[in-house]
Amino acid sequence: MNIEKMVEIGLLFEQYKELLTEKQREMVSLYYEEDYSLGEISENLGVSRQGVYDTLKRSEKILREYENKLHLVAKLKEQEKFLKSIREKVVDIKEDLLHNRDCANLIPKLENIEEICRELLKWYLKVYLINCKVPLVS
Repeated sequence: MNIEKMVEIGLLFEQYKELLTEKQREMVSLYYEEDYSLGEISENLGVSRQGVYDTLKRSEKILREYENKLHLVAKLKEQEKFLKSIREKVVDIKEDLLHNRDCANLIPKLENIEEICRELLKWYLKVYLINCKVPLVS
């Protein structure tokens, strides 16, 4: 199994696992989180290997369908971009302070962080209002 698929299903599972049945959750967890083989899952749960395979494929499809409708993982990735940007700016400021550089040059960097935070807040509000079916007011 490739790493990209493991990461993808892991993220989807983290967001949507409560929407799967108990059996689906258990099999996906054993396979993707605990690294059990189909045979080990089959043996532990008393299900055929084909049954395990079918349940995993069906669960993967369900998780992807939820993401296509709700976009929670995509929203998390967008949020991560904002937060990484803020962190980079803070590290830059810290470096300037550690090297006793002119503090006046920190003002644009701080303003940039402020703007990123403002954009992140607008993004959060937009996501929240859309998810709550509240119309956006400009």
